[in-house]
This record gives sequence, structure tokens and C-alpha cells, in this order.
Amino acid sequence: MKVHLNFLFASVLVTALAASGAAQDDAKNSMQSAASGARYDQKIQQSASSALAKDKRFTGVKAATDDGIVTLTGSVALFADKEEAAHKIHKIQRIGGVINKIDVSTSAPDQKLGNDLARKLTYDRIGYDVRYNFFTIHVKDGVVTLDGDVLDYPARDSALSLVSRMPGVKDVIDQVRVAPVSFFDDDIRIRVSRAIYRDPVLSRYGGDPAAPIRIIVTNGKVKLLGTVAREMDKNVAGLRANGVNGVFSVENNLTVGE
Repeated sequence: MKVHLNFLFASVLVTALAASGAAQDDAKNSMQSAASGARYDQKIQQSASSALAKDKRFTGVKAATDDGIVTLTGSVALFADKEEAAHKIHKIQRIGGVINKIDVSTSAPDQKLGNDLARKLTYDRIGYDVRYNFFTIHVKDGVVTLDGDVLDYPARDSALSLVSRMPGVKDVIDQVRVAPVSFFDDDIRIRVSRAIYRDPVLSRYGGDPAAPIRIIVTNGKVKLLGTVAREMDKNVAGLRANGVNGVFSVENNLTVGE
């Protein structure tokens, strides 16, 4: 029994010593890292100031460097400019990170901002299968939450770029879902689109470049979104989508008369 206890005490002692050594190593590495970052502060500061000075958009932006971390302050006209400033600084060698405290100087009422964005997004990427994309927008104190479903990443990236370049946008929250790659869903998209837009009752919507009836397909499930003029048009669209072979379900969320 005594041997067992001695062994236990020895194990605890070894473990404590190992933990102490690890803590010392972590502290040492942390101090070395901080010292390494501080060593390059002057060079990082010069590079940051030079990168900002080359672009007129950043005349109101200042950079301060401490232990390899660059803090950006000041103001720019657009949220996209705020993001671009940080992107430029991230490219500097030996930089430890960027703290972006830049303000966006432009502003707009939330209601107007939301309406303007909705109008622009409706016509974004016309000619690139826009009928398979649908966005919803929520604006609160200039912060835009972009939600919705899109066919591919170029559609999502284009929408986010459009939002970030709108005067008055302070920040952008991306909640857009990109459809998984699926030849099965692609086939359904095409056949549902033809069934709806070639129907005699609904064919007039086919001439609108904004594609008022949006078709979202995920794993064979179809959602109809957008705006139509009459209740009958909404019902016919739902019937045509339900009549396509391979469609598992149809959720008809078309809005009438708005």
C-alpha cells in the first residue's frame, strides 16, 4: 500500500512539473511572438501608411501599429471601402492582424435604403438565370441583413458587392444560401421554368427581364417566390409547377398585386 501511494505522489509531482514546464514554454513563446511583432512595427506602419496613401478613398483613414497588429480608424464613404482598406493591410508581410474601426460616413433612412437595394437586386445579373435567385432584405440602423437563395456563388457574390457599395450601408450580414450542385435539380429548374413562363396565362411575365416569378429548387422541392398581378396567376403557376415530373413538393409563396 505504501509503494502504491509513493507511486501516486511521484506521478502527481511529474504531472505538475510537466504542466509548469508547458506553462513556462507558452509564456516564453507568447513573449517571443510579441517581441517579434514589435520588432517589425515600424516597417509594418510604413507599409500600412503607404498602402492607404496610394488610394484616394482612404484619405480619411489612419493606421496605428502595435505588436504587429494594425488598427484602422477614420471614415470612408462606402462599406465596400472599409472592407477594401482592411484587405490591403492584410497583404503586408509579418502583420499579426487588423482591427477595423473605420466608420462609414454616408447614411440613409432604413426604409429608403431597403427599397433602393430591393430594386437594384431585382435587376442584378440580368441574363444570368436570375429567375432562380431570390433575396430578402432587412435594414436596421444601416446594417443590412441579406437573406435568400441563389443558384451559384457568382450570384451571391454579385449581390453582396452591390449591397456593400450602396451609400448608407454601415455593415452587411450575409445569410444567403447557395444551392448545392445537382443535375437533377437543374433539370427541374428548366422544366418548371418552361411550364410556367410558356403557359398562355403566364407568358406575359416571360417578357419582363426582372423575371417576376422566381423558382427555387432544392433536392426536388420547389418554392415559387416573387410577385404576380392576380390571384389566378398565382394559382396557375402553382398548378404548372406541381405538374412537372420529378417535383416532390411545391411551396407557392407568390405575392399578389404588390
